[in-house]
Amino acid sequence: MGSKAAPNQQEDYNLKDTKPQLGERWPHGGVRGGGGWISSDRATSTYDLVEQMFYLYVRVVKAKDLPTNPMTGSCDPYVEVKLGNYKGKTKHFEKKTNPEWKQVFAFSKDKIQSSVLEVFVRDREMVARDDYVGKVVFDMNEVPTRVPPDSPLAPQWYRLEDRHGDSKVKGQVMLAVWMGTQADEAFPEAWHSDATSVQGEGVFTIRSKVYVSPKLWYLRVNVIEAQDVEPLDRSQPPQAFVKVQVGNQILKTKLCPTRTTNPLWNEDLIFVAAEPFEEQLVLTVENKVTPAKDELMGKLNLPLNVFERRLDHRTVHSRWFNLEKFGFGALEGDKRHELKFSSRVHLRVCLEGAYHVLDESTMYISDVRPTARQLWKQPIGILEVGILSAQGLQPMKTKDGRGTTDAYCVAKYGLKWVRTRTIIASSNPKWNEQYTWEVYDPCTVITLGVFDNCHLGGNEKPASGGGARNDSRIGKVRIRLSTLEMDRIYTNAYPLLVLQPSGLKKMGELQLAVRFTCLSLANIIYLYGHPLLPKMHYLHPFTVNQLDSLRYQAMNIVAVRLGRAEPPLRKEVVEYMLDVDSHMWSMRRSKANFFRIVSLFSGVISMSRWLGEVCHWKNPATTVLVHVLYFILICYPELILPTIFLYMFLIGIWNFRFRQRNPPYMDTKLSWAEAVHPDELDEEFDTFPTSKPQDVARMRYDRLRSVAGRIQTVVGDIATQGERFQALLSWRDPRATSLYIIFCLITAVVLYVTPFRMIALVVGVLWLRHPRFRSKLPSVPSNFFRRLPSRADSML
Repeated sequence: MGSKAAPNQQEDYNLKDTKPQLGERWPHGGVRGGGGWISSDRATSTYDLVEQMFYLYVRVVKAKDLPTNPMTGSCDPYVEVKLGNYKGKTKHFEKKTNPEWKQVFAFSKDKIQSSVLEVFVRDREMVARDDYVGKVVFDMNEVPTRVPPDSPLAPQWYRLEDRHGDSKVKGQVMLAVWMGTQADEAFPEAWHSDATSVQGEGVFTIRSKVYVSPKLWYLRVNVIEAQDVEPLDRSQPPQAFVKVQVGNQILKTKLCPTRTTNPLWNEDLIFVAAEPFEEQLVLTVENKVTPAKDELMGKLNLPLNVFERRLDHRTVHSRWFNLEKFGFGALEGDKRHELKFSSRVHLRVCLEGAYHVLDESTMYISDVRPTARQLWKQPIGILEVGILSAQGLQPMKTKDGRGTTDAYCVAKYGLKWVRTRTIIASSNPKWNEQYTWEVYDPCTVITLGVFDNCHLGGNEKPASGGGARNDSRIGKVRIRLSTLEMDRIYTNAYPLLVLQPSGLKKMGELQLAVRFTCLSLANIIYLYGHPLLPKMHYLHPFTVNQLDSLRYQAMNIVAVRLGRAEPPLRKEVVEYMLDVDSHMWSMRRSKANFFRIVSLFSGVISMSRWLGEVCHWKNPATTVLVHVLYFILICYPELILPTIFLYMFLIGIWNFRFRQRNPPYMDTKLSWAEAVHPDELDEEFDTFPTSKPQDVARMRYDRLRSVAGRIQTVVGDIATQGERFQALLSWRDPRATSLYIIFCLITAVVLYVTPFRMIALVVGVLWLRHPRFRSKLPSVPSNFFRRLPSRADSML
């Protein structure tokens, strides 16, 4: 039997409305001290989608004229900042009386239990206790409050005092002390008092960071022909093919059908390359000697930056390249050095930036812009996301014998990835970090994931008992921007659901505040009638196999480049955020897509039942009205089409009352995750290729999964198209539904006043028009339809 959720447990899987105390804009810019506000002409802060969290900041800049130790004759200074039970230390310098630290410490106001802040300057000793140099004491009631965007507080020189508070100690230290919020510029790089248990390199992995995906290009290599390629055995002409490698991507042409020294292929090989280009294009011409043996006849190495960058559909010129020969010139005086012409290959190579490189490997597109920045248009809106907190997170690992979670959140939209700071040992972490993205198309998706940090340098062990050191996934949220009302703040708690081999499990809830601000409503309406992707996607489309391969390669490149940042955004995080396994076979997903299609026919079934009731006079009044309407339409056939459009207009107006008020979320019923069979889960979590021992079973099983995975994708696409039809009048995309019902109203009026024969003539002429008058780009209705949302965003 499948693992079904209890009735009361279903409520936990739903989206919840929340009412957080979001930060308000300060009444004035400036620094607030004990005497009130210090006025400023600067703009007020807009960090208003998160709860304000106050921190005491201590910036330790440098020191000068520090006294030396009488015993050693030198000074190895460092600074210790003490606030109650919390202590933070700077790095130490050896034999330096004028050190510069430039380090910031942050203490959460909620945890401050002391009325004084003490800053000690100490001299590090290797054997004895560290020597006391001097200190500076601050009264917490006198610390000013700074509110961005005011300029940073200027540091000041303070004379060091001895233990008794007398300024008799030689030396001064430069400090700045202020009370601020998480909107402060010093917040991301500051040492935080709640992360004192993190040691060594783990300190770098807990800070919040912003990442940018590498700029990806398509590299199109058109292998045309080669000349004068000769095998080692010249008695038999070669059967040649070309192998091209870019990084770890390897593609081959087909074998030339004829054995000749001048083979012809004319094949396109497509690769993904990331800028700045680190790989080279390595091309080899090889001879198929036997099915198990290939012979190298020539090689070519070219850097990628020498190729033309194509931004439109213009033709790229081909070039001849000389090949490096193999097997020739080993002996001095070899007669083959006397060849008049060397072997060469004819190529047409270009970097294509007019395409949108799918760096997501899924259908959840968050960026529709081409790679070339010259083709970008102006943004149409601003997306602001406040990552507030999480509640009820499950323990992900054990530390010192007890379960714990060190959670951080990652958000991905367009080329920009953000990572919040890691909250140490908390099942209810509070981040309260706000991020902003420019929006170029509303029909895009932002993805947010929560992970457990397993790289803090301690003795943590995974809760599962395994030895893996990967950051564990806690859950994920997807939000389609077109389902959001403009300029409205959405505050919701999203369930974090993960499907495990043991079944569906709720890992907690993620609380967000989301706002989509419109910059130009006219531009948004304009976009709904234009192609979703760049022009080259439709003029020179890729095949399905090419797209699958390119998505996979793009994902690997993005994972490698982001994994080289500091702190790294690790591969397991990137793969989970990009849904790398979304195209793998799953009986559960196949069932879910099947029932999505079945639900589409529910309206047709309801209509047939209603017609049956009409025919059987279940409701005499309704049947009489249907007869009257039928006779009217028979007598006046020109009223049929305007009546249909007017009826759809009225349905759209009626459905406005029942429109979805909250963003979509992970639907466990839609995903068929509640009643999944354990055997199906075992199959879904099986490796690919399968880990079954029998070779024959493995081959057949993998083949079945590969074919079924494609069927699953096709079924899902069919369901998506049907759900887009439903979205026309369901107000899931308020702007699209508004446009459609206005179109229905205008069409109804036009059809009422225009003779039916004229409408039929115009439609027939347009439908049968000559290909010369047809555009290769999709039509306005097609573009509008492709932008409509489907329920795929709610699939788990």
